[in-house]
Amino acid sequence: MPMIDADGCLLNVSVEGRAGGPTLMLSHSLGCTLQMWDPQMKALTQLFRVIRYDRRGHGRSDVPPGPYSMERFGRDVLAILDDLNIDKVHWCGLSMGGMVGQWLGANAPERFNRIVLANTTCYYADPTNWLNRIKAVKEGGIASVADAIISGWLTADFRERDPQSTARLRAMLVASPVQGYLACCEALSTLDQRALLPKIKSPTLVIAGRHDTGTPLAACELIRRNIPRASLTILDAAHISSVEQSHAFTDVVIGFLTQR
Repeated sequence: MPMIDADGCLLNVSVEGRAGGPTLMLSHSLGCTLQMWDPQMKALTQLFRVIRYDRRGHGRSDVPPGPYSMERFGRDVLAILDDLNIDKVHWCGLSMGGMVGQWLGANAPERFNRIVLANTTCYYADPTNWLNRIKAVKEGGIASVADAIISGWLTADFRERDPQSTARLRAMLVASPVQGYLACCEALSTLDQRALLPKIKSPTLVIAGRHDTGTPLAACELIRRNIPRASLTILDAAHISSVEQSHAFTDVVIGFLTQR
């Protein structure tokens, strides 16, 4: 996995899949790593050259001091594409990855073909939940909030049915670098990208989870309504729909990216 320099921050990047085919870039949720996308990789790499990366402050990427911002995350993505000499890609981002995708679609439209924004929002009306999260993590570490986060990421039915996938996601979350996690939470506490949405001209698919309380259906519908000609698909899942409904998620993404 190459380490790519983005303004002094080394980013862990993985490139896999079909050489010479269209390129798809995947961007993970807060508190995850590029391995969040493992359930999709077998199918996606048969059709696409797939770029995955650990966002700054996550996984094997560097953890520079904050503050972080959506613009900074977006410019990290552009640095990766420039380093790999890739002009244009499809984009699929979930949760925080979808927020970064909004910034990119509005500010670097020439670099993106189709865009998938999954289980995400464009703004938070009240920062209280994020400020409480920051306080709790500073006092007790990520482990102190892990169970509550996992209960929002996955439905109770899925957690009972698939304890292995649940444990894998929880381990990924707890292993997150604390300072990187906090810097990302601080960026989310001031999120408001509503003005960017009408500027996104790429064909866009919004994926929502029917049981998602973190970025609920109303938040996804707001995004769909404000991006020209965007469409919306609802999956029977909570927040990390790419894990909870991995096959359905993969099928929806492939169907959207390959339609003519």
